[in-house]
Amino acid sequence: MGTRITIFFLFLLGLSHSLFAQEIPVSERYFSMGIPVDTLKNPRLEEVSGIAFSHIHPNLIYVHTDSGGEAAVYMLDSLGKEIGKIILKGLKNRDWEDIAVGLGPDGKSYIYIAEIGDNLARYSSVYVHRIPEPRVIQALIEEKAVSVELNYPGGARDAETLMLDPLDKRLYIVSKRDKKNNLYSFSWDQFGNKEEIKLDKHLEFPFSSSVAGDISKDGCHILIKNYFAVYYWIRKEGESLTETLARTPISLPYVPEPQGEAIAFSFSMKSYFTISEKRFNILPVLYRYPSKK
Repeated sequence: MGTRITIFFLFLLGLSHSLFAQEIPVSERYFSMGIPVDTLKNPRLEEVSGIAFSHIHPNLIYVHTDSGGEAAVYMLDSLGKEIGKIILKGLKNRDWEDIAVGLGPDGKSYIYIAEIGDNLARYSSVYVHRIPEPRVIQALIEEKAVSVELNYPGGARDAETLMLDPLDKRLYIVSKRDKKNNLYSFSWDQFGNKEEIKLDKHLEFPFSSSVAGDISKDGCHILIKNYFAVYYWIRKEGESLTETLARTPISLPYVPEPQGEAIAFSFSMKSYFTISEKRFNILPVLYRYPSKK
């Protein structure tokens, strides 16, 4: 997207977002303002659009790039330093937009990569790919992914948010370009199914342009962000995810980024991290937001 178009789009988004944001002022009760951790200088990582923390290795971060980037998941330490990458054999990066980490039906920990970007709503199907988390960190790892092909009720749409709920054993996708974003899901046991799976639609959010999200590994905390805000929900005991997300969210601290499209809870769940794509010659900065609890 050209610079002028990007600025105009963000201006319009800012106008539409401001009405909802005015209703829920930013709260610093739960998390502090972001602290810069490191600037990513590798040109291959200028278009990071997804971030997730390992559930096996406490300080390991997974990131990936979006449309046209390498079909790979890059591994960073908690200070943002590159330590390796995982190549997904036989795949191309049509438009990878988010990543999640969590269990699968067999009890093993997996990395889930969402090929769900569709700016022009032209693809009849989108995909989520799954690879096992590496037990040993190496500079170069190759994995064959298991995938699921998905379609939306009502036709194609753009999305950039993938979340895994360990409590109800479903993966959730949030649409981006609707005036009110929609929540969809599918069961985590659908991977490897040769048939196309129709997503279940659940609810509409009172905000637009969702670009990233995460659910904590205990399933009790949920984050969704757009370009201007980070929204946060605390799940009550016995509550379904859709019941939680139907409530008005808490607005968390957020350092403005040129095009921030990634967010994740840390391994310890005592902080969340964000990172932007490179825009306006501003290199991506990894931010950490410490918990106050």
